[in-house]
Amino acid sequence: MPDMRFAPPNPLRIADRSSGLNAVSVRSHNERLVLSLLLQKSATTRLEIGEQTGLSAQTVSVLVRSLEQEGLVAKGEAQKGRVGPPTVPLTLNPEGAFSIGISVGNRHTDIVLIDFVGKIRFHKTLPNPQLAHGSNHSDFLETIARAVKLLPDAERDRLAGVGLALPRHLSGGMDDEAYFEALQAEIEEQLGIAVFVQNDITAAASGESMFGAAKTQSDYMFFYLGANLHGRLILNHQIYNGNSTVSFDVGISALERKLIRQGKEVEALWDRVGVWPDYGEVISEWKEPLIDQMNDSLNAISQFVEIETVFLSSYAPERVCQEICRKLEAANPNIRASAGNIAGSPKAVGAASLPFSSRFMVS
Repeated sequence: MPDMRFAPPNPLRIADRSSGLNAVSVRSHNERLVLSLLLQKSATTRLEIGEQTGLSAQTVSVLVRSLEQEGLVAKGEAQKGRVGPPTVPLTLNPEGAFSIGISVGNRHTDIVLIDFVGKIRFHKTLPNPQLAHGSNHSDFLETIARAVKLLPDAERDRLAGVGLALPRHLSGGMDDEAYFEALQAEIEEQLGIAVFVQNDITAAASGESMFGAAKTQSDYMFFYLGANLHGRLILNHQIYNGNSTVSFDVGISALERKLIRQGKEVEALWDRVGVWPDYGEVISEWKEPLIDQMNDSLNAISQFVEIETVFLSSYAPERVCQEICRKLEAANPNIRASAGNIAGSPKAVGAASLPFSSRFMVS
């Protein structure tokens, strides 16, 4: 059987599969195969599903019919003009399932609600929650509850869960795992929604692979530009984060320090609206060590595997990311670099992909 399209690393701790999503429970491996193929392509056909999975035409028809009845899969318009009967494309139904993604960053927390094809239905940025004794995280939990209430009553049971993307060393003295579990447990206890946890950079890579510019690629280097620069290697659709906690201090925090020394306003650097003031030559000066570091990472990896494709994900303005990609290509002609296309909060959308991958996709 050929390799299936989407296989992210499992969340650090996977919620109980039996909780939530009562009307849309997907259990069989073959159902997950079909959904994984539909995730890989915007549309596919029964014939293509059979060719790529090795399942019989009858089995594929039974699976597709079941997924249609559950509301997870929808039929497109019949494609005429070919020999034989019209071909009917199949797609994921955007209303088939929903997910909430939460990304806790250095300064802010982003909360999104997405549908089954990754469209953002709700996005809110808040100050980070603090796990202080007696804190009920009222704004944090109320925002999650508000996102859930945006779903019509008939679709509430189509909420696959909450994905929680957390950076390393965020806990302020608590053990990382204990901090993750405490925040996860609080959401599950107070809101009654299953929570799936993953490292934030790995989650961002998952979101770009599932919904973004990297959707059609199997092997590439993923960079995330946030306060620091982070990297993940993707081979055969698998995300490798290794055991290293290394990040590089050439990201937006480094730019902020340069701007502060020149007396410039820096708050816009951390906004999610994707617009920065004209900072002039400071941007060019900042980009040089950033691109050098990306090249160093690519050169180190090239000793073991040949990488030709790079994706750069960030909440920084798209034009900034595109310029970085052009300069990276100019410095390394063998590389094709592209900016990610998940705007606003790639890590939160990546977090929201975790319940989908855990409940619906092959692993």
